[in-house]
Amino acid sequence: MIKVLFNYLIFPGFLFSACIGLLAGWVDRKVSARIQWRVGPPWYQNFIDIVKLSGKEIIVPQGASKMTFLSAPFLGLLSATLVATILGITVRLPLESFAGDLIVVLYLLIIPAISIIVGASASRNPLASVGASREMKLVLGYELPFILSIITVIVKSGGSIQLGSILNHQINFGSNLVSWSGALAFIATIFCMQAKLGLVPFDMSEAEQELMAGSCIEYSGLPLAAIKLTKSVLLYTIPLLLIVLFWGSGLTVLALIGKYIALLVIIILMKNTNPRLRIDQALRFFWRIPTILGAIAVILAIFGK
Repeated sequence: MIKVLFNYLIFPGFLFSACIGLLAGWVDRKVSARIQWRVGPPWYQNFIDIVKLSGKEIIVPQGASKMTFLSAPFLGLLSATLVATILGITVRLPLESFAGDLIVVLYLLIIPAISIIVGASASRNPLASVGASREMKLVLGYELPFILSIITVIVKSGGSIQLGSILNHQINFGSNLVSWSGALAFIATIFCMQAKLGLVPFDMSEAEQELMAGSCIEYSGLPLAAIKLTKSVLLYTIPLLLIVLFWGSGLTVLALIGKYIALLVIIILMKNTNPRLRIDQALRFFWRIPTILGAIAVILAIFGK
């Protein structure tokens, strides 16, 4: 029991993933600031923000569904923490992964987006409702190419839906990334990763300049801290999932850090070199380029390429 609690609450679960995510978020803010000729925040700024938000007053808007409004952010944080724990255990001990854990991870990864949609809708704020609508449409856009990319990995791994087996297959036969199908699926998943993280150019559900934080506009105090922590945990979790699925050979500690930093660099570059898309542009983009890449990847994987 103590070991289980340690795994979920300390390492590789909540505390570890949140700290890594907050530090990665600081790197993002620091690099973005230097690009804009600003100094940027100190490394501990994100930690201070979470502590400060946790002590603020929680304000529930009039007419909101209080239970739904307050519980939604914590549901998203819980699901992100569970994914971080499953992936962390898989990387450390691939043989201890359970059958079908990939399907569980895919289900859990959709919950943070659903929690944003439900919480924003429960606030009864018009701008939050617009943000929730955009988030819902965005999910419909990126989930299809994301699933197609996952199917490619499953086919290349002999039909396995167990993360440990997928990782062991790459250890024995090389990373999925070095094949044509794996490379195409990886490219499609990179765009889906950016959308799942809610970063530019796919941050239209918050869009501070248009919607004043949109789906998060009514949140304050501890629930807002939970939303920020969820994004931080996902900033650690989603790149780690991509490493496990596509880049799984030779996962020493230094190699894992290097691969995570490489994906973080891609995230930051995409964020700082693209304008925000309109939601209709984002949908057209996902249903065309990443979906086509994912479909081609599945066909190539079936033929062993």
